[in-house]
Amino acid sequence: MTEIARTTARIALGVFLLVAGVAHLVIPDEFRAQVPPFLPAPGAIVFVSGLVELVAGGAVLLTPVRRRPWVGLAVAALFVVVFPGNVSQYVTGSAAFGLDTDGARGLRLLFQPVLVAWAVWACGTWPLLRRSARRTRLSAR
Repeated sequence: MTEIARTTARIALGVFLLVAGVAHLVIPDEFRAQVPPFLPAPGAIVFVSGLVELVAGGAVLLTPVRRRPWVGLAVAALFVVVFPGNVSQYVTGSAAFGLDTDGARGLRLLFQPVLVAWAVWACGTWPLLRRSARRTRLSAR
């Protein structure tokens, strides 16, 4: 049962990333609202991030099992890297994707850790992180 749930979650994550990647390319103005105002070339940032999400979605769906934990780690890192854009959208009060209130934008911020956990769990990354933490503790002694 757990493996079926994990596989379903992984496929859903891959499709989510592919849809988001396509959306970056088709409706870029919605994504520009998330680019912090101090960053240059918001159009290029949206375009490149869309390509990255397309590659990530494909990797989640197609990477062999033994390499999948690394893909999960990369996707989790991607969700962490884009978080400042979500914070910027909240701080600047930019409306996009129907997020036109501070409450809606704030709720979205709370969802970001769920995305990170989804990537880590669906791709089987937890054991990789535990081994890394164990090695770090042992080397600190």
